[in-house]
This record gives sequence, structure tokens and C-alpha cells, in this order.
Amino acid sequence: MLGTAFPCGDPAAERRASFAETLAHLGDMAGAVEVLMGVMQIVPDWAAGWFRLGEWLEGCGAVEAAAEAWDKAVAADPRDPLGAGLRRDLLRGVPVAETMPPAFVELLFDQYAPRFDRSLVGRLEYRGPELLITALCGQGFVRAERALDLGCGTGLMGAVLRARCGWLGGYDISAGMLAEAAVKGDYDLLEKRDIAQLELDGTAHDLIVAADVFIYLGALERVIGWCAGALAPGGHLAFTVELGDAPVQLRESRRFAHSRFYVEQLLAQAGFVGVAFEDCVLRQDRGADVPALVVTARAPVLVQDREGDAAEALA
Repeated sequence: MLGTAFPCGDPAAERRASFAETLAHLGDMAGAVEVLMGVMQIVPDWAAGWFRLGEWLEGCGAVEAAAEAWDKAVAADPRDPLGAGLRRDLLRGVPVAETMPPAFVELLFDQYAPRFDRSLVGRLEYRGPELLITALCGQGFVRAERALDLGCGTGLMGAVLRARCGWLGGYDISAGMLAEAAVKGDYDLLEKRDIAQLELDGTAHDLIVAADVFIYLGALERVIGWCAGALAPGGHLAFTVELGDAPVQLRESRRFAHSRFYVEQLLAQAGFVGVAFEDCVLRQDRGADVPALVVTARAPVLVQDREGDAAEALA
């Protein structure tokens, strides 16, 4: 129940919230809303309570009241680990978020980690790693002495890359996902990192991959720029995005879609060459195919001219 998973610290309020959950389970949504509204008068700073109230109000058709409840959830906890701001933006139809709250992504995948492989691969027919390695090989990739898996999750991509890498590192925001990846034993380094906030440290990689990761970032300017600075000359970049019409579009799934033109422009601005797109079906969502793009590109190779006084980027 809500009060058990996200306690508010007031035993009386939590008992009332549990009663509201029982009413909702029995189908008395009006009663559940009424009881939980009373609870929120006692604990107005309980973000999880406002989030649940928003869910119930939306289910009752009280759209603006639901949005207001999610506003209060964000105000109560600006980290927004439950993603109330995303729900609010989708409900109002005017998305204002260009990225997901890191606390939301972390909580989502910490909870999902134990069943991630079974659900994503078995039930949703996820194909990201296989699609990426096939696209990379088609662009001339053979082996990387140093490779980095952004948003490595439980290590599905690492299992595909291990035999083709001298050193393989993985970053992920979720400690739960990293623990699952560690069990597989494919990575030389696993670190808890928010890939939306990476800083260059002078390390150069021959390969950077991001499988089904940028859909949780939204705006990609910063991470694409980081990849450009973190790749060795001639290094490979490969990633997937869900395909949309708008440059950055938040969907009902609470994942972001990106347009081909947006991605192409970002890569060009960051100096990438040899950019290639492949249309694909990345996964299933509620029984329907999810159209996506597999994107590969290379960092330019810098070569000294005959006079030794200039350098130029060659594709």
C-alpha cells in the first residue's frame, strides 16, 4: 500500500491512507478520494499522498484537480521520485519537461531491476543490443580497446560487447540495476552515474553505446556533446531512440521520442561523421510495435597535413 511503501511519518494519517487504499481496491473511488483528501489536510507535505490522489482524481475524470494534486506533489518533493511532473505535463497536454527527474528514473529502475531481463526481453521482445551490434559491424566496427555502456542497466548490452572489448565500463543511475549487471561479470567497471550530468575527465573511449537509454533523457544536447568529447578520434558512437515527429516528445508511456532530423542535427553540430540511421522495431508496448531508430556515428579522425601546420577532420 501507498502508506507502507512511502510513509508520511504520521501513524494516524497512514492508517487513514490505508483505509482509502482499501476503498479504492473495492471500487469506491469517490470514497477513496474523499478519505485521502482528508489525509492530505493532516500531512500537506506528503508527496506520495498527493501523487496517489492525482492518480485517483484522473481515474474519476477530474483532470484539472489531478494536475493540481501532482503540482503539490512536486512542490512537496522537488526531486519528484514518483514522476508527478511528467504525469501532470501529459495530462495538461503541454509538456514542459525536457528531461526526467533523476530521482524518478533511479526509483523506477531500482524497483524494476529484479524482473527487468525477464520482462523486457521475454514479454516485451526487446532487441536493442542485437540491433546495435549489427549496425556497428555494418559500419566497420570490429573491436574496441576501451568501451563504455551508458545506462548499462542489468548488462544486456555488456553481454553482447564483452568479446569485442579489451576494457568495458558501465554507468547507470540505478544501484539495483548495477547489482544485477555485476552478477553477470561482463564489466571491468560499474559506476553509479547520472548520464545526464556527465563531465569530461580526459578519458578517451573507442566505443560509446546507449541502448534504450536516451528515451529517459529527453533533450540530448548535453549527452551528445559529452560523447563527442569522450570519444577517441575515429571512435564509434551507437544508440537507439524511439521515433517521433517532434524533436523531443514526451509520450504517455513516460518515455521520450525523438525525430530523425533532431538527432541528425545534433550529431552534425557535435562534429560526428559517417552518421547512419536504421529504422527498426525496438520493443513491444501494450502489444504494439515501438518504431525506433538505431543510430551510429564516428568521431572525426584528426590527421596532420604534409606541412605539419594544420589539421583537418576527415570522414
